[in-house]
Amino acid sequence: MVVPRSTTRTMSEPITVSSEPTVIPEESRLQAVFLDMDGTLIESEGLWNESEAELVAELGGVWTEEDHRRNVGNAAEPVGRYIIELTGAHHLRPRQVADQLYARFRSKLAEGAELRPGAHELVRLLADSPVPVVLVTSTERSLIETSIKRIGLDLFDDSVAGDEVTANKPHPDPYLRAARRLGVDPGRCVAVEDSVVGVTSAADAGCVTIAIPNHVSVPPREGVVFRDSLVGMDLEWLESLMCKE
Repeated sequence: MVVPRSTTRTMSEPITVSSEPTVIPEESRLQAVFLDMDGTLIESEGLWNESEAELVAELGGVWTEEDHRRNVGNAAEPVGRYIIELTGAHHLRPRQVADQLYARFRSKLAEGAELRPGAHELVRLLADSPVPVVLVTSTERSLIETSIKRIGLDLFDDSVAGDEVTANKPHPDPYLRAARRLGVDPGRCVAVEDSVVGVTSAADAGCVTIAIPNHVSVPPREGVVFRDSLVGMDLEWLESLMCKE
């Protein structure tokens, strides 16, 4: 089990608390918040698109917006398989294509990716609360720290990378693993995602799921809450989701 980090850290900005906070039954209280990275916390999908387009062009193909849309949220090896089929580069293995994609993406991340609106504020708020916050991403471990540099991986209680799970998103394993490592019930956790792949993973794991569509639309799904952005998302509202049937 992962032991949550100390909550004695002083927040950089005060939080305004309602004079009449919502009373939440103890049996429904939020146990953890799981946050996706690419497209949810950081604006990296454009960098992935550039990397994919460059590699496909080098292999003699053309990468379109539709190709990118189909692969948003996917792990590198499934994207590698897609690129092989698209270009006919059957002399390459998906892992080789994935490694080339990662090399190109890494070269574009010198200072870390731009943050999505409200991302730093939300992570900071959770880091200074008693509620554990975990990064759950399809991205492999070697790229996480650089990708999330502008927030800081140290603000998270734990992180689950795409190369550390038996099956990556859209399979529920990443979120089930995050809950198992904390020793919490997935049904009492909130997950925040931006893509169909991610929403499917989190919702199938039993998490209360918040969808904030970014580069692709996410179809309605029972039990999934939709928002326009992370801006204004606070702990009281997240906890209130535990009371919804």
